[in-house]
Amino acid sequence: MFTVQQESRQYETYILADSASQSEAEIVPERGGILTHWRLQGRELLYLDQERFTHPDLTVRGGIPILFPICGNLPGDTYTHNGQAYSLKQHGFARNLPWRMVNQATDGCAALTVELTSDETTYAMYPFAFQVQFTYELAGHTLTIHQKVTNHSPAPMPFSLGFHPYFSIPATAKDQLNINLPGATLWDHQTRTSQPFTGFDFNQPEIDIAFRPLDGQAATVTRGNLTLKLEYDTPFTTLVFWTVQGKDFYCLEPWTAPRYALTQGDDLTQVAPGETFSTWVRFTAEMG
Repeated sequence: MFTVQQESRQYETYILADSASQSEAEIVPERGGILTHWRLQGRELLYLDQERFTHPDLTVRGGIPILFPICGNLPGDTYTHNGQAYSLKQHGFARNLPWRMVNQATDGCAALTVELTSDETTYAMYPFAFQVQFTYELAGHTLTIHQKVTNHSPAPMPFSLGFHPYFSIPATAKDQLNINLPGATLWDHQTRTSQPFTGFDFNQPEIDIAFRPLDGQAATVTRGNLTLKLEYDTPFTTLVFWTVQGKDFYCLEPWTAPRYALTQGDDLTQVAPGETFSTWVRFTAEMG
C-alpha cells in the first residue's frame, strides 16, 4: 500500500511510504524542496547533518539537495546578462528557498510534487520568470524524481539543474566501495585539470571530480550487500563524485551541465519562451 503522510515538525514534512517494500522517503518543501531521508527495510540510505538542517540560514549538508539554475559555482559568483551583472552563489538558489507542495498521489506509487516559482527574490539573482516542478515518486526499492522547468519569460532562459545526493557510509569504510561510473575522463575541480580516471584515493583530504563526457546512463555503487544504482535521462551530461575525509558520506551528483556553464555555455540548457523542459533521474537500492 502506498501512502503520503504529513507531519508538523520544525518544517512541514511529507512522508512517502510503500508498506509492501518497507520503504520510506521524507520531503521538506519549505527547506529547498529537499528529500531528507530514504529508508529501506529500516536502513537509512542517506546522510543528513541534522544540526545544519535545523538552522535555516545554513545550507543543508545531506539528503538530496536540488541544484538550480546552476550546478557548481561561477567565477567570482557572478555573471552578466544583457549588460547587467548578477550575483549567484554556488549551486544556485533553489536549495535555499521555500518551495510549496502542489500535489500528492498514491496511485501506483507514493508521489509528491513541489514547486518553486520566480519572484522578486529570484529576479535579483536570475532575471527570468519561471516555474519549476519536481515530482518525487517512491515505489518498491526505487525513488524517481521528475523535473519540469517552464520559461515564462519573453526570451530564451538558460540554466542547468542537478542533484547533490549524500549517501551514508562510515568514514572508515569508503575504501570498501565498488564504484562503476560511465566515464573514463575526469575534471578535477581542485587542480582544474583534465585527466584519465585511474581510481579513487580515499586518503586525500577531499575528492571533488566531475566525470565527462559520459558513455552511459547509469552508475552503480556497491558495499557489502547494498547496491545503489543511479540512472538518468539524456540531458544529464556530468557526474560529480565528492567526499571529504573523516565525513560519513559520499556524493554522486548528476548534473545537466558542468561548472561555469552559465558563463561558458558548455551543455547549457536553453528553454524557449512558453516552453517546458522535462527530464528525470532514478535511484534504486538493492539489498542482497
